[in-house]
Amino acid sequence: MNDQPAVLCLRFRRIGGGLPDSAGYEGLLALLGAFTPVVEAAPPGAALADVGGALRYFGQDAAGLASVIRVRALALHGVDCAIGAASNPMLARMAARQAMPGTTFVVPPGEHAGFLASKPAAALDGVGTATARTLCGYGLDSVGRIAAAPLATLQRITGVRTGRELWERANGIDRTRVVPNAAARSIAAERSFPRDELDPEQHRRALLSLTEELGVRLRGDGQVCRSLAVSVRYADRTGYATLTRSRTLPEPTAHSAALTSLAYRIQDSFALQRARVRGIGLRAEGLHDAERAAHQLTFDPVDERARRIEAVSDKLRARFGPGAVKPGRLAA
Repeated sequence: MNDQPAVLCLRFRRIGGGLPDSAGYEGLLALLGAFTPVVEAAPPGAALADVGGALRYFGQDAAGLASVIRVRALALHGVDCAIGAASNPMLARMAARQAMPGTTFVVPPGEHAGFLASKPAAALDGVGTATARTLCGYGLDSVGRIAAAPLATLQRITGVRTGRELWERANGIDRTRVVPNAAARSIAAERSFPRDELDPEQHRRALLSLTEELGVRLRGDGQVCRSLAVSVRYADRTGYATLTRSRTLPEPTAHSAALTSLAYRIQDSFALQRARVRGIGLRAEGLHDAERAAHQLTFDPVDERARRIEAVSDKLRARFGPGAVKPGRLAA
């Protein structure tokens, strides 16, 4: 681990509430770029910055530099920041989640153990509900207890690779680095109805076909996405109107089932009921290489089986065409 808390994780929130729009987000990345070239976009509302060089250049510590960035973000973009500062990206992200808007939470060098100890197992990057439940069944219900457990014990419970990752993360070890990138790319697709469609089941089928399409495209390109945006185009008295809502995935993924689950939740939030819908669009945002993604630690055999089936289906589509394999709900 580095000796200084030189990584910042910034979570952006507009003063009036909500996340910045695309233009505002790009402006915030440019603002960070004035302090350091090592900025990693984490759309739609966060970013990582390695400010090791900037601390020396500006003669500031992490908290001081974070304050300067916050003042400029507020003055220039009307955006407040909750900032976490630590020696690696994982700790910085966890610190940012603990920071209140308008504040910086710093994990000082050598004090990561105290910061992590009392947090629940699920607070660790990549530990989902199922993994946390299993760990709790063995009395490993806090990060401190996981950190104190013998590595061999964790590996017996969760498997060799997952056990190693758990032990390292619980001990504040993160081997990833801040990777400079531009505002992350997105891909999108849309389904239009030949007439005003009132049937919620048809809306659901259209959205399912979109998540399947984007999932296949993401996996084929070796990409994962961080968030989804659903757009609903519907008829009103003046012609057509479009509503768009987005949410962040629990972890970056290209897994069709995870995309579908979140897309359905977003769609439900519109509460359209009998709305006259003319089209539905889906956009996968925050794309980056799957090899760089921090995957959720899991040993769920059902999930692993689903992913293996998905990989086989992708091979069949590549060989026989995109319509060779489709969910039963779309085949009917």
